[in-house]
This record gives sequence, C-alpha cells and structure tokens, in this order.
Amino acid sequence: MHFSGDAVNPNRFVALLIIICGTNRASAQHYPAGPVRVVVPFPAGGGVDSAGRLLTAKLTESFGKSFVIENRGGANGNIGTEVVARSAKDGYTLLFTGAGFVTNPSLYAKVPYDAVKDFEPISLMALGPNVLVVHPSLPVKTVKDLIALAKAQPGAVGFAGSGSGSTPHLAGELFNTLAGVHMVHIPYRGSGPAMIGLLSGETPVMFLPAINAGPHVKAGRLRAIAVTSRARLASMSELPTVAEAGLKGYESSQWYGLLAPAGTADDILNSLSSQVVRIMQTPDMQQRMHNDGIVPVGNSRQQFASYIKAELVKWADVIKRSAARID
Repeated sequence: MHFSGDAVNPNRFVALLIIICGTNRASAQHYPAGPVRVVVPFPAGGGVDSAGRLLTAKLTESFGKSFVIENRGGANGNIGTEVVARSAKDGYTLLFTGAGFVTNPSLYAKVPYDAVKDFEPISLMALGPNVLVVHPSLPVKTVKDLIALAKAQPGAVGFAGSGSGSTPHLAGELFNTLAGVHMVHIPYRGSGPAMIGLLSGETPVMFLPAINAGPHVKAGRLRAIAVTSRARLASMSELPTVAEAGLKGYESSQWYGLLAPAGTADDILNSLSSQVVRIMQTPDMQQRMHNDGIVPVGNSRQQFASYIKAELVKWADVIKRSAARID
C-alpha cells in the first residue's frame, strides 16, 4: 500500500486507525453474519454429538443464523480438535467437545494441539454424571461394601469400560486411587458390548452414564449404589453421591462444552458465552437436562477456563497412577 506525504499526517493516520478498529468492532457486534460450523470430534449419535445438536439448535434460534454440526471423528477426538485449533480465528469455526479434551493430553504420548494455548473456552454447557452400578449377583449394596469387597479380594473385582481412556474407565481408576483398592478395568469395544458384559454379570461393576442406567435400574437388572457427581441428581435423588457414601473428594463426569480457536475476538466470545448461559437457564432446557440425568451448567468463559485447567491436572494424576495409555 502506498501513502502520499499527506496520508502520513499523524492526525490522518490516527483517524484511519479509528475507522479500521471501528469496522472490526461493528463486525463483531453483528456476529454472526452467516452460518457457523461447530465441529464435534466424535461420530454422530454419541453423547457429545447429541448434546451438541441440542445446543446448536438453540443457538440458531438465538442468533437467527445456522449453527451447523460437522462430525470429525477419529483418535478419540484428537482429529476434529486439531481441525478447530488450526482454523481461522473469526468465530465461524467452533469446537463442541467433552471430557476427552482434558484426558487425551495424558493418555497419548503426543496430541496435535495444546488444550490451553490453542483454545478460548466459551462456556461449559452441562455435566453428564455416571451412576455406579453393580450386577444384582454381586453382594454389594453401598460404596463401603464395594470398597470392602475390593480390599478383601485384590484384583478379583472387574469393572466394565467402553474402551481404554473412556469416561467410565477413568471414573473407575479415580475410584481405585481414592479408595486404595485394585478393581481391574475390563475394556470392551464400545458401550454396547460393555453393557452386555455388565448385564450378563460377566463384569459386575460399571460407572454407567445416568441416561443409560435408569431403565435397567428400574427393571431390576442392575443395582445403583451411588452417583459420581458433586451433588445428587434430580432424576435419582434417592441415590447418594460417591463422596457422600464414604469416598471423600470423589467426582467424575462427562462434560459438554463450547470452545473457539485462541485469538478469537472477545466480543464474539462474550456474545456466544452469554447466549449459552441464557439457554441453559431456560425452564425447558433445565427440564430436558434433568430428565436425561444431565446437570445443566452454562458458566462464564473464566469459569470454564479454570475448570479445564483443574481437570487437566486432576486426570493427569489419575492416568499416571493407573498407567492408562492409548498409542
């Protein structure tokens, strides 16, 4: 660009900067001007995908522009997460993800992104606690019973998981760490096979997502002894938390949250965050979440950032102690 002698006059230069900055602010104020791509780094149909579709439908209503899910599965979420980390910082490519975002950096020898430096947290949408369930054939009715059995028979009690590094797997490893016991993780190839193993009694313990546990508990096929969340679930209010039942400090949940590439304008991030908070406070969303055994959250950018950093540290320690790895 060529400037004449007159154009570099200090007053003219300042005026030019004001115009440019004003234009950028205006574009942020009118965000979004078109469709927004929301990458879910897992296949369609799973828990993260379902939660993401629920939120994007509400964001589409809020902004009057389409928020469209794009499933980019693979490597336990690493492939789609990298896509967003390398995308333009304009607010038109976002990441909707779950707990793998904070466990993958410790489960893999190397991940193609930095969970803190490469992303701007927008809001934690919700938490998806598990229910600690056992097969009725197991002589266990409380958390203390399970700990006593595991201590009496080290390595003899198995707990089912939907794969190494999955939320049910790590929930069990956290239980082992805090209780000082050694229940053995039995990895299945997905949640379906894990459920078959659990319901048959082949592997009698599992930290099962609440939405999946409810029908089997009501039918008497499984016995629920506690929930893994910090507070009791509205849909299963009779069940104590694992911490209440004797294992202090225990908390483990799947989570669902929205992030953007690092460097995205604050105006855009604040606008998105405020809408997620508003959406999660609406009565219909609250009721739907509670019915599914999910805890609605919707928090600030700063709160979500703090949560991510704390979860990275927490699960790094659990994974190190359990020697869980994915190569």
